[in-house]
Amino acid sequence: MANLNKVLLIGRLTRDPEVRTFANGGKVARFGFAVNRRRKNPQTGQWEDEPVYLEIEAFNRGEFGRMADQAEQFFTKGRQLYIEGHLRLDQWTSTDGQKRQRLVVVMDSFQFLDSRPDSESTPTARSASVVRPSGTSVAPFEAEPAEDPFADLPDPDPADQDIPF
Repeated sequence: MANLNKVLLIGRLTRDPEVRTFANGGKVARFGFAVNRRRKNPQTGQWEDEPVYLEIEAFNRGEFGRMADQAEQFFTKGRQLYIEGHLRLDQWTSTDGQKRQRLVVVMDSFQFLDSRPDSESTPTARSASVVRPSGTSVAPFEAEPAEDPFADLPDPDPADQDIPF
């Protein structure tokens, strides 16, 4: 059986990217990301959002992959993004000799979901495109249809509906 390592997230940046450049010219941008997990509170019976905090890394890869450059230029704390990526397990030994590990999401593509700040030239949610590592953009689905195709149809009469159960 094949394996699959794919992560799809919608959330907000919890801090501006921290960028590091490697000796070979590569670059990585690291930033915090928060997504909400909806759960029902057993005491109150109300639905609540429980934040989940993640570490995201974006790399410049090869000639066309400029995710770190784009993150450095356009990502700021509070921006809402859709991120596609994959998981990587980091393992190390701390200075006190303890073995440590953490899961990191490596960003493969992204899309802005909020309006751009006036001072930036980033896409808005309506005109955004998914940015892939190859540098190509793929137009996303429209956020809302331009026109309702069923607007001219009369409302159905519930008595006319033949429900088989």
